[in-house]
Amino acid sequence: MNINPLILPAFFISTAVATWILLYRATNAAWFLWFVALVWLPLQIALSANGFYLDMTSLPPRFALAIVPPIIFIVFLAVFKHKIHFNNSSLKYLTLLHTVRIAVELVLFYLFEMGEIPRLMTFEGSNPDILSGITAPLIWVVYRRGLVGDKGLLLWNVACLGLLLNIVIRAILSAPTPFQQFAFEQPNVAVLKAPYVLLPAFIVPAVLFSHITVILKLATGNVKSPRDSR
Repeated sequence: MNINPLILPAFFISTAVATWILLYRATNAAWFLWFVALVWLPLQIALSANGFYLDMTSLPPRFALAIVPPIIFIVFLAVFKHKIHFNNSSLKYLTLLHTVRIAVELVLFYLFEMGEIPRLMTFEGSNPDILSGITAPLIWVVYRRGLVGDKGLLLWNVACLGLLLNIVIRAILSAPTPFQQFAFEQPNVAVLKAPYVLLPAFIVPAVLFSHITVILKLATGNVKSPRDSR
């Protein structure tokens, strides 16, 4: 499939920007998100643009530099700073943030067509994660109107977290590392390159953070009524 070589990267970068804006609206962590925008994201773009992550022979893989720090930070927030985020986070924007998964899945489909990722990472393969993005605004509307309670929103987040973990595991095991288990004929190499490195380095952690924050918030009953939820 022929596609202008500038359109897909531009569309993906726009998706990353939209994710950042929604996360900014969802949390009271302006200083950290500006650090992400001005330091972390440019660093990942620079490293990937220079081919740093394409060396997959070292142990541990260099790619760990893109995914481990965000995961450590999320765990730190969930364990030690969860009360702050319970009080200051917005259920509305944490939920609507998942709409970016529609755009991500479209990007993955075109990357598959270009031979950059395996079919199993797309909605035509073994990745139904696009359903999370499609249902995100719907679940918020019915929750806001009181048609679905906290348990309903909690179950939705748990189910969509499962969809996220499914694609993350498949993506990791499809990458050309010593741990590769799938897609040897067409491995996952797109995320090792700019700008698509921002998928594992930022967008996926943002989505994961949103799920964990909402799940912990709902599980502890630290929410207002649906009509009062920000």
